[in-house]
Amino acid sequence: QVQLVESGGGLVQPGGSLRLSCAASGSIFRLDGMGWYRQAPGKQRELVAAISSGGSTNYADSVKGRFTISRDNAKNTVYLQMNSLKPEDTAVYYCNAHLGTALKTTLNYWGQGTQVTVSS
Repeated sequence: QVQLVESGGGLVQPGGSLRLSCAASGSIFRLDGMGWYRQAPGKQRELVAAISSGGSTNYADSVKGRFTISRDNAKNTVYLQMNSLKPEDTAVYYCNAHLGTALKTTLNYWGQGTQVTVSS
Protein backbone atom coordinates (compact mmCIF):
# COMPACT_ATOMS: atom_id res chain seq x y z
CA GLN A 1 0.00 0.00 0.00
CA VAL A 2 1.34 3.40 -1.00
CA GLN A 3 0.11 6.77 0.22
CA LEU A 4 0.76 10.27 -1.07
CA VAL A 5 0.30 12.92 1.60
CA GLU A 6 0.14 16.53 0.49
CA SER A 7 0.59 19.67 2.54
CA GLY A 8 1.14 23.39 2.10
CA GLY A 9 -2.07 24.63 0.55
CA GLY A 10 -3.98 27.61 1.82
CA LEU A 11 -5.18 31.14 1.17
CA VAL A 12 -2.76 33.67 -0.26
CA GLN A 13 -3.04 37.13 -1.76
CA PRO A 14 -2.29 37.74 -5.43
CA GLY A 15 1.45 38.02 -5.94
CA GLY A 16 2.15 35.82 -2.94
CA SER A 17 3.88 32.47 -2.68
CA LEU A 18 3.11 28.98 -1.42
CA ARG A 19 5.08 25.77 -1.28
CA LEU A 20 3.34 22.44 -1.68
CA SER A 21 4.86 19.18 -0.50
CA CYS A 22 3.91 15.60 -1.27
CA ALA A 23 5.50 12.68 0.55
CA ALA A 24 5.15 9.11 -0.68
CA SER A 25 5.16 6.36 1.92
CA GLY A 26 4.51 2.65 2.14
CA SER A 27 5.74 -0.24 0.01
CA ILE A 28 7.77 1.64 -2.59
CA PHE A 29 9.87 -0.47 -4.92
CA ARG A 30 10.84 2.38 -7.23
CA LEU A 31 9.57 5.93 -7.47
CA ASP A 32 9.56 7.14 -11.08
CA GLY A 33 7.96 10.34 -12.36
CA MET A 34 6.11 12.64 -10.00
CA GLY A 35 3.97 15.64 -10.70
CA TRP A 36 1.35 18.14 -9.68
CA TYR A 37 -2.06 18.54 -11.29
CA ARG A 38 -4.82 20.98 -10.47
CA GLN A 39 -8.55 21.16 -10.92
CA ALA A 40 -10.56 24.35 -10.68
CA PRO A 41 -14.35 24.29 -10.23
CA GLY A 42 -16.07 23.38 -13.46
CA LYS A 43 -12.81 22.58 -15.22
CA GLN A 44 -10.90 19.45 -16.09
CA ARG A 45 -7.86 18.38 -14.14
CA GLU A 46 -4.72 19.67 -15.81
CA LEU A 47 -1.02 19.05 -15.50
CA VAL A 48 0.84 21.83 -13.72
CA ALA A 49 4.36 20.44 -13.54
CA ALA A 50 6.15 17.10 -13.67
CA ILE A 51 9.59 15.83 -12.79
CA SER A 52 11.29 12.60 -13.76
CA SER A 53 13.37 10.43 -11.46
CA GLY A 54 16.44 11.99 -13.07
CA GLY A 55 15.26 15.54 -12.48
CA SER A 56 13.94 16.52 -15.90
CA THR A 57 11.04 18.92 -15.59
CA ASN A 58 7.99 19.92 -17.60
CA TYR A 59 5.61 22.82 -16.94
CA ALA A 60 2.28 24.05 -18.17
CA ASP A 61 2.69 27.25 -20.15
CA SER A 62 0.51 29.12 -17.67
CA VAL A 63 2.96 28.56 -14.80
CA LYS A 64 6.33 28.73 -16.53
CA GLY A 65 8.63 31.20 -14.83
CA ARG A 66 6.45 31.30 -11.70
CA PHE A 67 6.35 27.70 -10.42
CA THR A 68 9.24 25.36 -9.73
CA ILE A 69 8.97 21.63 -9.19
CA SER A 70 11.67 19.71 -7.36
CA ARG A 71 12.09 16.41 -5.57
CA ASP A 72 14.09 14.83 -2.80
CA ASN A 73 14.57 11.19 -3.74
CA ALA A 74 15.96 10.31 -0.31
CA LYS A 75 12.67 11.47 1.23
CA ASN A 76 10.38 10.29 -1.59
CA THR A 77 9.02 13.81 -1.65
CA VAL A 78 8.11 16.21 -4.43
CA TYR A 79 7.69 19.95 -3.98
CA LEU A 80 5.99 22.73 -5.89
CA GLN A 81 7.19 26.25 -5.19
CA MET A 82 4.56 28.67 -6.43
CA ASN A 83 5.48 32.34 -6.76
CA SER A 84 3.64 35.34 -8.19
CA LEU A 85 0.35 33.59 -7.64
CA LYS A 86 -2.68 34.76 -9.55
CA PRO A 87 -6.41 34.32 -8.85
CA GLU A 88 -6.57 31.94 -11.81
CA ASP A 89 -4.19 29.60 -9.96
CA THR A 90 -7.01 28.89 -7.50
CA ALA A 91 -7.74 25.16 -7.59
CA VAL A 92 -7.36 21.88 -5.77
CA TYR A 93 -3.82 20.68 -6.36
CA TYR A 94 -3.19 16.94 -6.60
CA CYS A 95 0.09 15.11 -6.29
CA ASN A 96 0.71 12.27 -8.73
CA ALA A 97 3.34 9.56 -8.68
CA HIS A 98 4.30 6.68 -10.94
CA LEU A 99 5.74 3.73 -9.07
CA GLY A 100 7.63 0.87 -10.65
CA THR A 101 7.08 -2.61 -9.26
CA ALA A 102 9.18 -5.75 -9.01
CA LEU A 103 6.94 -7.21 -11.71
CA LYS A 104 8.13 -4.48 -14.12
CA THR A 105 4.76 -2.78 -14.16
CA THR A 106 3.98 0.84 -13.34
CA LEU A 107 1.28 1.93 -10.94
CA ASN A 108 -0.25 5.40 -10.80
CA TYR A 109 -1.09 7.01 -7.46
CA TRP A 110 -2.87 10.23 -6.49
CA GLY A 111 -2.86 12.31 -3.36
CA GLN A 112 -6.04 13.50 -1.70
CA GLY A 113 -5.66 17.06 -2.95
CA THR A 114 -4.91 20.34 -1.25
CA GLN A 115 -6.81 23.58 -1.80
CA VAL A 116 -4.97 26.65 -3.03
CA THR A 117 -6.96 29.89 -3.03
CA VAL A 118 -5.52 33.12 -4.40
CA SER A 119 -7.66 36.05 -3.39
CA SER A 120 -7.42 39.50 -1.91
